[in-house]
Amino acid sequence: MYRTLPIVAALVNSVVAFSDGVGKLPALGYDTFNAFGCDYNATGVAAQAEIMQKSGLVNAGYNILILDDCYALKQRNATGHMVADPNKFPTGLPAFSAQINKFGMSLAAYGDNGYETCAGYPGSYGRELQDLQTWHSWGMKYLNASKDIPADNITQQNMLGRYERMSNAIAEFAAQTGCTFEFSLCEWGWQQPWIWGRRIAQAWRIDGDIKPYWDALAAIINQASFQYWATDFYSHNDMDILEVGNTGLGTPPGNLTYAEAKSHFTAWALFKSPLIIGTDLTKATNQTLEILGNKDLIKINQDPNVGQSISPFRWGVNPDFSSNASHPAEYWSGNSSYGVVFMILNSQDTTQQMFFNLTESWAIRAGRQYSVYDMWEHNNTGVAVRNMTFALPAHGVAALLLNDAGPEPTSLDGSCAVYYQCSLPNGTYISN
Repeated sequence: MYRTLPIVAALVNSVVAFSDGVGKLPALGYDTFNAFGCDYNATGVAAQAEIMQKSGLVNAGYNILILDDCYALKQRNATGHMVADPNKFPTGLPAFSAQINKFGMSLAAYGDNGYETCAGYPGSYGRELQDLQTWHSWGMKYLNASKDIPADNITQQNMLGRYERMSNAIAEFAAQTGCTFEFSLCEWGWQQPWIWGRRIAQAWRIDGDIKPYWDALAAIINQASFQYWATDFYSHNDMDILEVGNTGLGTPPGNLTYAEAKSHFTAWALFKSPLIIGTDLTKATNQTLEILGNKDLIKINQDPNVGQSISPFRWGVNPDFSSNASHPAEYWSGNSSYGVVFMILNSQDTTQQMFFNLTESWAIRAGRQYSVYDMWEHNNTGVAVRNMTFALPAHGVAALLLNDAGPEPTSLDGSCAVYYQCSLPNGTYISN
């Protein structure tokens, strides 16, 4: 896995892969915060795990359950240890952790760099190793850390150095016990964690807190069009919690259409983001569970041989490389163990005809035709020669896998899919 190292080594070796593979691939799981805030308890959380098991989500790979803020008492005990809230977890967190294990999942922790969490519960500043010991005793091996940090004159550090305290404590804990934590940073914005986060963690946020409506999703996708390059094995841009379960719930703009929910999940999966569910699954429709359990997309997210995110090859509505929170890049592609991946996104408010040449993707060979597999229909839909056109509903998506199906038809007479730098043997440019 990627493990944190002492500062000198960490600065030299920004990514270190260990044989156990922890943190190599994006995490899949559930987080309590977006659905419940602080209003959760053992019964309600166990209900989420039970639904995930029965619906097949655990089998699809969702295997961690993050207790977000508010699981502890606001005061530490006499020895300085965090104490699980006995009203929320009357049998204690070790027993509750064992209960969650029976559903095929394991508990994970939320922590904070400061003296207090966002909701005023104990933070870990100055107690990093002690809190790791506590979390481990509760059966936790994944940590999502926030950033309510002490004042500058106390830390005298930049954001990297502030998070590095916990990173170094994880390395020390691993050296002592042989057990380490997967470390995810809840850090984004002007500090640009996609540049330095890989030195100390497996994942980092790239934008602010997600909201369950299209404009918020489009803004995050826009951000990803400029940070996609930071993702690889052991290094994951975190697009934030999945809001797929808000399909049809709430009042506008706090809900997603079915097409938007599919686009949301497709983008997060193909960007190789951690896939962390954040909605109340006791209210989930079959459509929601089917979206979250799309094994074709999860297979790309969890590809054991290709760690990179897809990347944009054309923006669509705007000129290429334009930053537009309402109309992000619409044409994306990348490689995978299973074929060439395409994501085509309609960022507009009406149905659109989406057209592209196959060779606009760097992963496609000219002069070849490709079989097309639809990752939402879960079947082969035909053979593509040179280009594709299809209609997408407002904010809809296509997720495709293309595989080489041999030379393109001879009837095309050796002409070119695109005209530039393409010529006959006598040097005459071909234009078509």
